Amino acid sequence: MAERALENEVTLTREALREAVQYLRTETVGGLVMLAATVLALVLANTGAEHWYHSVLGARIGPSALHLDLTVHAWIADGLLALFFFVVGLELKRELAVGQLRNPKLAVLPVFAALGGMLVPGLIGLWQTHGVEGAAKAWAIPLATDIAFALAVLAIVASHLPSGIRIFLLSVAVVDDLGAILIIAIVFTSGIDLVSLAVAVGLLVAYAVLQQLRVQGTWSVLLYVPIGLGCWYFVHASGLHATIAGVALGLLTRVKRDGGEEHSPAVRLEHRVQPFSAGLVVPLFALAAAGITVDGHALGHLFTDPVSVGVLLGLVLGKPIGVTLGALFAVRSRLAVLPEGVRWADVGSIGVLAGIGFTVSLLISELALHDDATLAIGKSGVLLASLIASVLGAILVKTRDRFHAARDGEDPE
Repeated sequence: MAERALENEVTLTREALREAVQYLRTETVGGLVMLAATVLALVLANTGAEHWYHSVLGARIGPSALHLDLTVHAWIADGLLALFFFVVGLELKRELAVGQLRNPKLAVLPVFAALGGMLVPGLIGLWQTHGVEGAAKAWAIPLATDIAFALAVLAIVASHLPSGIRIFLLSVAVVDDLGAILIIAIVFTSGIDLVSLAVAVGLLVAYAVLQQLRVQGTWSVLLYVPIGLGCWYFVHASGLHATIAGVALGLLTRVKRDGGEEHSPAVRLEHRVQPFSAGLVVPLFALAAAGITVDGHALGHLFTDPVSVGVLLGLVLGKPIGVTLGALFAVRSRLAVLPEGVRWADVGSIGVLAGIGFTVSLLISELALHDDATLAIGKSGVLLASLIASVLGAILVKTRDRFHAARDGEDPE
């Protein structure tokens, strides 16, 4: 009995590692596509195509009878981005059930690192923006880490990194995004329609029951898709940000496979949805959100405006400091241990890469800043901070990669 339990434990661990590696590969490609979309957005917003670009994003489509006559930009941010958060929910559930977060000693480390990586940037943002008109909630902008962008940088510059480092970054980013989602739900919700929320909860319960009853197969799409769409609609109608529906559905998806199953529902859904999320949804959001006008006036205020300074300091300095202090506290208090092959210098490097805010930081910018000029300066801060964190993180990781490859007698290239 004990030997069988140990064998199952090893099998689950190996499966979790394989799936995590596959996740990293997909997010890497998505990060590169997202970078290209960001460049395109900046080009469109600063050339003769500016009017056309903003007109398309501002066009309203959808049934007004259902209060869904939203702008194209809103459909991308509230609708399509829910798929990205659905994948985040699936990944978080898998990490909690069969991945690194299932082991308490290993789970505590990325959780504390992520909490530190949110607390310090949040305090820096609050310090910079306190009392600034129209920026009362701007402190939340530097809280998030962009999974795709950070993993893309990690994959491009490093070829000899232990899997523990990559999975540590993935775990920190996933926990980080969950925290950002909770912030969105708590801080950026002004009023809640309890009837709509109750219907959404009922649909989530129905989804969970169907998962536990093992309802699956080709025909099950006829049940799950309407439930998912209905959940999204009623969460949107309740006043909560609609992307929360995606996270909730992901967390309720069954992640452990039964005997005779090649893959669990969570893994099958992740294989189908993640390429679409990473390769289309997130780049589309980047295309819609990153199109800010870059002129002398905006650049002149980038290093003096409290909003942009708070974002820059929060992401570039606050993230690595917070991630390192959070991890240090967890290890020194003996609540956690460093993963195999991970050193403290690696934790610091991961902290720098965690300063790549991008997707969720841009989303929070749009929720926190309503004045066009302030929003532009806030987004500029996110883009510049993400660029700085990418370059610094790449240098640190590449230096580490070269050092250990040379020490082990390998070709660092």
